[in-house]
Amino acid sequence: MLPNKPTTFIDELVAAGRGLAAIVTGDRRSASYFDFSLRGLAGSFVAILVATAFSAYVPIVTGGGNASRLPTGGWVLLELFLLAVQIGFSALVLRQLNRMDGLVPYLVAHNWANFFLSVVSTLLNIFGLTSDFVVLIIGVLMIAIEINIARLIVTLNPWQIAMFLIAQIVGVICGLILLILFVPLPADMLTPITGG
Repeated sequence: MLPNKPTTFIDELVAAGRGLAAIVTGDRRSASYFDFSLRGLAGSFVAILVATAFSAYVPIVTGGGNASRLPTGGWVLLELFLLAVQIGFSALVLRQLNRMDGLVPYLVAHNWANFFLSVVSTLLNIFGLTSDFVVLIIGVLMIAIEINIARLIVTLNPWQIAMFLIAQIVGVICGLILLILFVPLPADMLTPITGG
């Protein structure tokens, strides 16, 4: 049985892994696995920072994947900027829906989902398992997770979920446009985003 409040980061990680599995399977009890306190929110942001650094630097160190096109410290900042823009647009939509109570639960579940997906994607890249089919499967899984987080964790109704997801997509697109317009990015930093 899962403790109500994980006592260590490892406990929190294990609980969040179970929570993500519950989200993927559509289990209505998925929210019970996450810690939605300020401590839990902080832990989820630590997880996303660890995952971002892991995906940026581990392939370079191990020599796995396509090391010549892998991100650097600039890529980490790019990832964090896009995450901040996505969170900002999500908060705007929740505010418009009078559902700001759902922001912290969304952030906790979303951050942990990103943590696990980043780790899996990085490991697949290291072992050279990045075919178009694998990328498609991960993309579909990410969309399903986002929908289920909005449905099961934030408890939005279908039209609110659609607004929420559209706002996130618009946020990321706006963030990319701002980066392209105002920040000179090397071509190899844009390659993982554009898929080129």
